[in-house]
Amino acid sequence: MTGAVALTDKKAAEIADPTVSSAKAPWYCGLTMQVFAAAVIGIILGHYFPQVGESMQPLGDTFIKLIRMVVAPIAFLTIVSGVATVGDLKRVGKIGGSAILYFEIVTTAALALGLIVANLFRPGAGLGHSAASAVDIRQYQDAAAGNSIVHFLTNLVPDNVVGAFARGDLLQIVLFGVLFGCAGTLVGAKAEPLLEVVHSTSTIMFRLINMIMRLAPIGAFGAMAFSVGKYGIGSVVILGKVLACVYATSVVFVVVVLFVVARASGFSMYRLLSFAGAEILIVVGTAASESVLPQLIAKLNRLGCSLPAASLVLPTGYSFNADGASIYLSIAALFIAQAYGIDMTLGQQVGLLVLLMLTSKGASGVGGAGFITLAATLSATHVLPVEGLGLLIGVDRFMTQARATTNIIGNIVGTVVVSRMAGEFDDAQAERVYSDYFGPGIRFNLRRTVRPA
Repeated sequence: MTGAVALTDKKAAEIADPTVSSAKAPWYCGLTMQVFAAAVIGIILGHYFPQVGESMQPLGDTFIKLIRMVVAPIAFLTIVSGVATVGDLKRVGKIGGSAILYFEIVTTAALALGLIVANLFRPGAGLGHSAASAVDIRQYQDAAAGNSIVHFLTNLVPDNVVGAFARGDLLQIVLFGVLFGCAGTLVGAKAEPLLEVVHSTSTIMFRLINMIMRLAPIGAFGAMAFSVGKYGIGSVVILGKVLACVYATSVVFVVVVLFVVARASGFSMYRLLSFAGAEILIVVGTAASESVLPQLIAKLNRLGCSLPAASLVLPTGYSFNADGASIYLSIAALFIAQAYGIDMTLGQQVGLLVLLMLTSKGASGVGGAGFITLAATLSATHVLPVEGLGLLIGVDRFMTQARATTNIIGNIVGTVVVSRMAGEFDDAQAERVYSDYFGPGIRFNLRRTVRPA
């Protein structure tokens, strides 16, 4: 597979992914365990010493900023490298078409599941809405004012490329990267010197992300200490029912819907998530799924997804395959309706589902984006009061973790599924990687036949 070689050999994998090492460390010394232990310590500190815990916010924020510093260039470089070296624009179109089809089906299932759970358990019934009036929600209303589907589509094209990189607008960067890579394909041999520079720069950037990821335990500690210290366990108890609904629905979605999707595609979801366990734990700690984008592109490429598939499907999925955000939006919307005593008819709920299918595409991997998207959705219904956001502010940070974690799990599974749908997955490579990672006898492919990409 030409063009994908730059990131698939063992040396490049070690550069790109800090969880890969020729001399494998004991499990208790690995990044996964370090992040988990740091998050637990952060929770304890925030609970027993809330003021100290709240003061830890700069640690989590700084780590997220370090990641965001490199996300935009890495996304651009990997997309250009993947698309330009394919040499076949029809192949790129096939990957994109398969991804959009998959995203629409799965996110619609997530939205529908959220509506069903909210109707069955009615988390907002009898709660009352007096508490919402005491909260200033103008910042969310202002942020959501222009968040229409027309605005979303027109905003895919940046006013200028530098501005897109400065804002870190992932969808605009993806679009520019695809167009730039396609142009490189059409130019042909004259573009090869630039592509060599792109490959070399990608290697440097992945080495940089490796260095930053060593700080992940500190970032997870700071983020968890701040969340528990600022909002406390009390806010969780007061709105425990809606919080439980969001978390339980997310778990059901992962263990049922995504399990069935993965099984139908011929692989074990649980082994795949174990393979990406370090990245998932980082998302749990930081509540921002974009914090692991670069290393997941490298890890899924190493597993067997072609570089064009991994670099196109995963970043695009951050906006178009936000399963956790879809669950949160549908439950939160009905929660607010129930708290205000608004009995939505079946027709209104179907209309809400269609509306959420559009607005949920703007819920990107940045922590808190789902809250702004919810404000836009409530405004667009002309039935549900935007003031109801005040009921959720106290626990939104805790639900952000459920959203981000479900989003990243959905995108990990989705990238592998779409790669296999589009014929961009190397089963033989996956078998070798699983054998090295889990030990001999552990297979990736649940089917008997193993086909190379």
